Amino acid sequence: MSSIEGKFLQIFGAEPDLVAAAPGRVNLIGEHIDYSEGFVLPFAIKDRTLVAARKRDDSTVRIASVQRRNKIITVDIADVKPGLKGEWERYALGVLWSMDVKGGVDLLIDGHVPLGAGLSSSAALECSVATAMNHLFDMGFNLEELARLTQKAENQYVGVPCGIMDQSVSLMATTGSALLLDCRDLSTRNIPFDVASHGLELLIIDTQAHHALTDGGYAERRASCESVASKLSVKSMRELTMTKLDSSRGLITETEYIRARHAVTEMKRVLDCVEALSSGDFATVGQLINASHISLRDDYTVSCPELDTAVEASLLAGALGSRMVGGGFGGSAIALIQASKTTETIHAVEKAFAEKKFKAPRFFTSLPSQGAELLSRR
Repeated sequence: MSSIEGKFLQIFGAEPDLVAAAPGRVNLIGEHIDYSEGFVLPFAIKDRTLVAARKRDDSTVRIASVQRRNKIITVDIADVKPGLKGEWERYALGVLWSMDVKGGVDLLIDGHVPLGAGLSSSAALECSVATAMNHLFDMGFNLEELARLTQKAENQYVGVPCGIMDQSVSLMATTGSALLLDCRDLSTRNIPFDVASHGLELLIIDTQAHHALTDGGYAERRASCESVASKLSVKSMRELTMTKLDSSRGLITETEYIRARHAVTEMKRVLDCVEALSSGDFATVGQLINASHISLRDDYTVSCPELDTAVEASLLAGALGSRMVGGGFGGSAIALIQASKTTETIHAVEKAFAEKKFKAPRFFTSLPSQGAELLSRR
């Protein structure tokens, strides 16, 4: 019996029917363009959220979390709908609602994706629950359908207007590859991402600056892109070029222009990065990562002093490229570095944070890992 199965038995008095898991993610490049039907290039990290689940004979839903001292939250499945008050459990309940689960269920969550670090702990939770429900109730959804259902849960139940990237990579990622995801139709292509054989490492820097996407900043930027699309009579930023955007500058506000400029240029950077990875040109990959951060910092204005400090210190220590990842306003940065300079880079970032009296950052590395999966079933 696994650790989570043992804890489930302690809390709920019976063994779970199954255990599922789904990972967090790092996005190599392609930030804030998934909701504009762009291309993104994320990969799954090794840190995962596990869920143990058992079907009940009544309509009661009970949810507990190892990280929340196993406190049980109880609700009737008929009451699970948008507007129901709650905290972290809304991410799980939203999935039950979006998947139209009819029966009762016991769920124990064990999350190992750092919270507030921009590594998509929310998608890991949603996708682990969705994977568990899909098997537990034999619902038959494919991965693309699960991605849209978990996005719906976060958009309409939790109230975060996220795009489709986080859920897609958490469900579809494969070991050893980044996932080129077309956010228009959810088609994917595995792109080998073998940094180790080139003597490189991708360092993840958790600034520990808390980020929250429900405070309006994320929604405002998405709304700007949707406004531009409406004013310029296109479906999304995917249909724009810089030539068309520049020629239409007088039809939109200056803020809308710079938001759209980020989206258009970031989409091109993703495709350029895929080409560079295919030829093993990591110097160009680094340059594209740097350009992405500058665009996110200056045009999209979603960086923060801690993120900028992490990026600048990494580059001064010799990183090929560095940028913020995730929704922004805090969270994590990545740095593509020589593996031999890992310790030196960590010390440089720690020193820069200490000088500015920021909270000490955390560091970890991860190779591209497996997406959501069923771990066990009775």
